[in-house]
Amino acid sequence: KQAERQQQAAAAALAENQDKLYQPAFDAEFGNPDGAITVVEFFDYNCGYCRRALSDMDEIIADNQDVRFVLKEIPVLGPDSEAVQKVSYAFMKIAPEKYEDFHRALMGSGARATDASARAVANALGVDDASIDQAMEQFPADDPLNEHFALASAVGVNGTPAYIIGDKLISGAVGADVIQQTIDNVRNCGKSTCS
Repeated sequence: KQAERQQQAAAAALAENQDKLYQPAFDAEFGNPDGAITVVEFFDYNCGYCRRALSDMDEIIADNQDVRFVLKEIPVLGPDSEAVQKVSYAFMKIAPEKYEDFHRALMGSGARATDASARAVANALGVDDASIDQAMEQFPADDPLNEHFALASAVGVNGTPAYIIGDKLISGAVGADVIQQTIDNVRNCGKSTCS
C-alpha cells in the first residue's frame, strides 16, 4: 500500500510538472526529438548504474522510432558530480550538436568523472577551457540544478537512474525490457499499466 501511495503521489506530481518534464529548457534530448513517447531520465555522471543503463537507452532508441529521451542531470554523488554538471551544462550551451558525443564519452569512460575529465572530453571535441569558463559565467548551472532537484523531489526520485514514462516513475537500472514494456503500454493504452 505504501508503494501504491508513493506511485499515486508521483503521478499527481508528474501531472503538475508536465512542462518542466517534457518541454525542458535545460536538457539534452536523444532519439526522435518529435517522438510521441518521452522517457525522462534523471542521472549522475558518477553513477555506475547510470553508466550501465546507457546501453538500455541505446537499445530503446534503436528499436523505437517514436521515442525521445530527455536527460536531467542531478549530481547527487558529491562535489565531483557537481563540478561535472557545471562543465556539462556549459558544453551543451556552446556545442549542443556535440553534446551527445560528450555525454557518451563521459559516461563510457569507466573512470570517475571530475572537472578535469569533463574538460578533457570537451577539449577532445574542440571546446577549449577558456570557452568552458566563459560559458560557465554566462550560463551558470544553478537554474537547471535547482529545477532538476525540485522536480526530482516533487516526483519522488531518490536515486539515479530514475525514469519517468507516461504516468509512472521507475527507480533504478531496471533494464531495457522493463522500459520497453512501459513504453509499449503507453503506446497501447495511454498509461504505464494497461488493464
